[in-house]
Amino acid sequence: MTTLAIDIWSDIACPWCWIGKRRLEAAIDSFEGDVTLVWRAFELDPSASTEAPEQVDYARRLAAKYRTTQDGAQAMIDRMVAVGRSVGLELRFDRLRPTNTFSAHRLLAWAARFGRQTDLKERLFAAYLFEGLAISEHDVLTELAEKAGLDSKGARAVLESDAHAEEVREDQGQATRLGISGVPFFVFDNRYAVSGAQPVEEVLTAMRQAVGEAL
Repeated sequence: MTTLAIDIWSDIACPWCWIGKRRLEAAIDSFEGDVTLVWRAFELDPSASTEAPEQVDYARRLAAKYRTTQDGAQAMIDRMVAVGRSVGLELRFDRLRPTNTFSAHRLLAWAARFGRQTDLKERLFAAYLFEGLAISEHDVLTELAEKAGLDSKGARAVLESDAHAEEVREDQGQATRLGISGVPFFVFDNRYAVSGAQPVEEVLTAMRQAVGEAL
C-alpha cells in the first residue's frame, strides 16, 4: 500500500492551523493509502513574551497587527469562529492568552520520538484556542504532555533544559529556505505543497498528485 509522507509547518498560536489540521484529517479519511505526519515548527511571533496575560482584547490586538479597524478585526474573528464550527471546532478568542510557543515546539519535537506528536499537537491547539491556557508555562505543558500519553517526568526534563531547540530552529530555517511566510503549510512527499487551510478537496488532490508522480 502507498505511504505518503506529509510535513506540516504550523504554530499552536494559529487558529487557521487547527482548522487546517481538521481539513487535512478529512482528506486523509478519503485517501487511498497510508500517511505519516511530521509537525514542523513555525513561530508566528518569535518575540512573544513567555508571560501570558490573564486577559486580552483580541480584536484590538488584531486591529493593531493588520492595521484595520476594531470592527474589521472583529469580522476576521467572526469568520474564523464560523469556519472553525464548520469543521467541528469551537474557537474561544475571549479566553485567548497570547504567549511564546518555542517551548511547546521543543516538546513537540520530543514527542515525535514516541509517536505522540500528533496527539500532543491536538492537545496544544485545544489548550490554547479553546481552553485559554498559558501554553508557555512548564506546568501547563507538562500536564498536556501527560494527557497526550507522554511521560510527565520526561516532558519536564525537556522543558527545563534546552533540549530540541536546534530541531525547532532547523524547522524554522527550512521554512525560510522554502519561502514559507505563513502557516499552515503542507508538503506532500517533498513533491507538492499547499499553503493555508485550503478546502478538503484541494488537499486531497495534492495528496493524490504526489503519490501519482511517485509511482
